[in-house]
Amino acid sequence: MKVSVIVTTYNNPDYLMRVLESLAYQKVLPYEVIVADDGSTEDTALAVRDFSRRAPFVVKHVWHDDLGFRAAKIRNEGIKVSEGDYIIVLDGDCVVNKHFVEDHMKLAQKGFFVQGKRVLLSKELSSTFTYRQANSLTFLLKHLKHITNAHHIFHLPILPAFSNKNLKGIKSCNMSFWREDLIAVNGFNEEFVGWGREDSELAVRLFKYGLKKKVHPFMAVCFHLWHPENSRESLSRNDELLRMAIQSEEYVCKKGIVKLP
Repeated sequence: MKVSVIVTTYNNPDYLMRVLESLAYQKVLPYEVIVADDGSTEDTALAVRDFSRRAPFVVKHVWHDDLGFRAAKIRNEGIKVSEGDYIIVLDGDCVVNKHFVEDHMKLAQKGFFVQGKRVLLSKELSSTFTYRQANSLTFLLKHLKHITNAHHIFHLPILPAFSNKNLKGIKSCNMSFWREDLIAVNGFNEEFVGWGREDSELAVRLFKYGLKKKVHPFMAVCFHLWHPENSRESLSRNDELLRMAIQSEEYVCKKGIVKLP
């Protein structure tokens, strides 16, 4: 299995570098990491270039103009240049432990996509949090008051995963897919501009395509670094797009990886 990790980012090279470093210290390395840049300034490009010189995997950087929050579109640009047959999508504010890529690979199964879990860190803990802390259960247990969803910090692959076809817990900060399934539904829907619901709408179409969601509470976990909340001004429009997708019988979006009439 050849794995591509697509990491979205916007004007936060400090957090991005911490995420990339955590990917460089995986037990099982991905084939490539693609930085999907939603319009950052040159600082991010310089940081990615510097990291790529010492990275233990292929590093690619895709970028488009800063025209607002367009995570769906930049993820599609990442999918276009990806070479892996399995794709993990991860946000550039989510540090991972050493099991992350291996866990997604172990959970990968035809007929499913994987929804990873997210642990939320406080502002204080986020200021210096790196892959080292993500891999130290002792550190994490000492700082439980700064961690939300702390039960996910335990790595227990011996326990079973479960599957369903509901939208609860869908978060594109940590998901994985067979590339052929993303291509079949035409990727993320670029009608979504502004924060929210593009991940749920993709899940709706994947369910209609015939897939189920696989979840494991103690595998494939990411540690979300604190930041101010994104604007919710587009949420009502995006909620309507999600409602339309639920009501539709179609699983292929028209404004996706390929632009359809």
